[in-house]
Amino acid sequence: MGEIRAPLTILPGIGPSLAASLARLAGGPTLRHLLLHMPDSTVDRRERPRLAAARPGRIVTLEVEVMRHDKPRNRAQPWRVVVTDGSAFADIVLFHQARLGQMPVGAKLVVSGKLERFADKLTLPHPDYVLPVARAAEMPAIEPVWPLTAGVTNRLVGRAMAGALARLPEFPEWIEPSLLARRRWTGFAASLRRVQAPDADDAAREAARTRLAYDELLAEQVALGLRRAARRARPGRSLRGDGHLRAEALARFGFQPTPSQTRALSEIDADMAAARPMLRLLQGDVGSGKTLVALLAMLRAAEAGAQAALMAPTELLVQQHFRTLSALSPVTIGLLTGSVPAAERRAVLRGLADGSIPLVIGTHALFQKHVEFRDLGLAVIDEQHRFGVEQRVSLGDKGAATDVLVMTATPIPRSLRLTQYGEMDVSKLTEKPRGRGPVRTTIHPIGALPEVIAGLARALDRGARIYWVCPLVSESEALDLSAAEDRFAMLGKRFGPAVGLAHGQQDARLREAALADFAAGRTRLLVATTVVEVGVDVPEATVMVIEHAERFGLAQLHQLRGRVGRGAAESFCLLLHEDGLAPVAQARLTLLRDTQDGFEIADADFRLRGHGDVTGTKQSGLPGYRLANVAEQEALREVAAKDATMLLDGDPTLRSARGRAADILLRLFDKEDSVRGLVGG
Repeated sequence: MGEIRAPLTILPGIGPSLAASLARLAGGPTLRHLLLHMPDSTVDRRERPRLAAARPGRIVTLEVEVMRHDKPRNRAQPWRVVVTDGSAFADIVLFHQARLGQMPVGAKLVVSGKLERFADKLTLPHPDYVLPVARAAEMPAIEPVWPLTAGVTNRLVGRAMAGALARLPEFPEWIEPSLLARRRWTGFAASLRRVQAPDADDAAREAARTRLAYDELLAEQVALGLRRAARRARPGRSLRGDGHLRAEALARFGFQPTPSQTRALSEIDADMAAARPMLRLLQGDVGSGKTLVALLAMLRAAEAGAQAALMAPTELLVQQHFRTLSALSPVTIGLLTGSVPAAERRAVLRGLADGSIPLVIGTHALFQKHVEFRDLGLAVIDEQHRFGVEQRVSLGDKGAATDVLVMTATPIPRSLRLTQYGEMDVSKLTEKPRGRGPVRTTIHPIGALPEVIAGLARALDRGARIYWVCPLVSESEALDLSAAEDRFAMLGKRFGPAVGLAHGQQDARLREAALADFAAGRTRLLVATTVVEVGVDVPEATVMVIEHAERFGLAQLHQLRGRVGRGAAESFCLLLHEDGLAPVAQARLTLLRDTQDGFEIADADFRLRGHGDVTGTKQSGLPGYRLANVAEQEALREVAAKDATMLLDGDPTLRSARGRAADILLRLFDKEDSVRGLVGG
C-alpha cells in the first residue's frame, strides 16, 4: 500500500502544477487516486484498411507514405499533407503548421484518427497519432479515454497512468476463493492493468472491470458489516417511563393517536428500552403526525429522568414546533436559536446543564460546543435531509449512548440505503390527515407561462392563496434562470399589492413579515425561494407553482408540494420546466406528478441519483462510487453482501490472511474509519 500512497509528483514529468491538476481530476493527490480514476470509454484503433476500401466516419489506422505538402492560400485555410498507401490518396488536414515536422515528404508513417470525406476526397483531420513505421508499436490498439478537466489531456493521463501502473504492487487476495475461480477473475492489480492499459481482448477487459466493481462493492459491504458490529457493541441505556407525562399531553391534544402513530410509538418505546442506542427513521407526509410522535418520545425520555432535544433546520420551523409542543407538553421546553435574546439564552443553557429544562427545541445552535446537557437521552432530528451527517452526529454526541430519532416526509437516498441494510430501523405513518386529499400535480413548459398566469388570475379572483417558488434570488451567469426578485416584479405589475416576496437573502424581519402577511391574507400570492420548504403552515393556500422544477431535487419538490393541500379545499401543484427536458428530468417530474408516496419518491430518487456514500458522509449522487455502476450491478452487490457476511462471521476482527487482505481493500477505498458516521443516520 505504501507505494501507491506516494504523491503524484513521484511520476516522471509530473511537477507540482500538473500534479495539482491531476489531483483535481482523480479526486486526490496520490497514485492510488489516479489508479482508481477509471476510463469511461475506449478508442479502438485496430481497424487498418487500405485507403481504397476505407469507410469514412470511422477511426482507422493507416500505413502511408507522404507525397507532398499543400500550402494554404490564406491563413483561414489548413495545410494539407497528401499521403498514399498505393491503393488511393488522402489528405491529412492540419491547422497547426508546426506538426508538418512530423510528416516530411517521403516519410513512411503510421497515422490514426477519424477518416472523413470532404469534396470527394478522403481526409484525416488532425490525426491522433503520427509515428514512423518503425515505432508503430508505441501506438495502443485500444486506447482508454478518461474523464478530463481543464489543463489535463487524455495523453497526459495516459503517461501518468503508465507510470503509476509501473509502481502498482501485487496484493493478497480478498475475494472468496471459490467465487474467484467461478468468475475466472484475475487479481486486483492484473485487472486494474487490463482496464487502464487495455489490450485487444474485449471479454477479458469487461471481466476485469466487473471484478474491480466487485472489489468496491465488497469494500462497502465489509465496512457496513464492521459498522453493524460496532453499533451492536456500543453500550446503550434503557429509557423506560410510566406514561404519566404522555397521558397529560394526549389529554391536552384531545385526540387519540392514529393506528400508525400508536405502532410507531411502540417501536420507538422498544428501542428506547433496549440496552443499545436507537437509530430510527420516522417517515410520514406533511400533517401525518410526526411532531406528536416526537413529543411523546421526548416525554418518555423525560419520564425516565433524561433530557431530549429536537433539532430543526430553520428558525421558522423551530418556532412552529415550539408553539405547538409548548401547548401540549406538561414539562418545560427550552428554545435555542440564533435570535433568542442573550439573557434568555443564558437561562436555557443553565437549565440544560443542570437538568431543570428536560426538553429543548432549536436550530443547529443546539450542537455548538458551549451547549451542554446534564443527561441527553434522546436526540430528534427533523427534516433530516437539510442537515449534514456531521451535524446530526454532533447532536448525538452531546450525550452518552444517546438514542437518535430522525424524521422526514421524504427519506434521503442515503438513509433509504441504510434502511435496506438494517442500519436504520423505520417507522411509517401511513394514514392521511383527517379531511385532506391529494394535491393535483401538473407539468407545464415555461413557454406556457401566459396561460399559467391567466389561470392564477382566475384563482385569485376566487380568493385563492398561491405560492410561486423560484430556484434563485438573483441572476446567475452559470444558471440562466428567473430570479425570485424579477418574478416578483413581473407578477407585481399584474396583480399589484396582492403579491409578496420572501427569500433567504432578505433581512430576517422583512422575511418574517412577508410570511406573516401571506398567512394573514394581506397578500395572496407569495413569490419565494425554498425558505417556504418547511415550517410554513397556511391551510388556506391551495396552489403551488414551482418554476424550473427540473432544477430541484425530488425531496425538495415533494416538500414544497406539501405546503398546499393542508386544508379541505382542492389543491394544485404546477411544475414549470425549461423546454427540451432531458429524459431523466422528465422521468423525475412525471414520477412526482403520478405519486404522493414519500417512500416511493425516495426510492426513485435513489435509482435516478444514486444513494450517496453509505459508509461516509455523501448523502446522494453516483460519484460516491469510482468503479461500480449501482444502476446495473445490484445483483453483484448482493453477492458482495453475502461474501462480506461470511468473512466477518468467521473473522470479525480481520485477523486471518483473507481478513488482513480485506483490511487492505478497505484502505484502498477509504473505508478504514466508517463507524462514527452511522450514529447520525
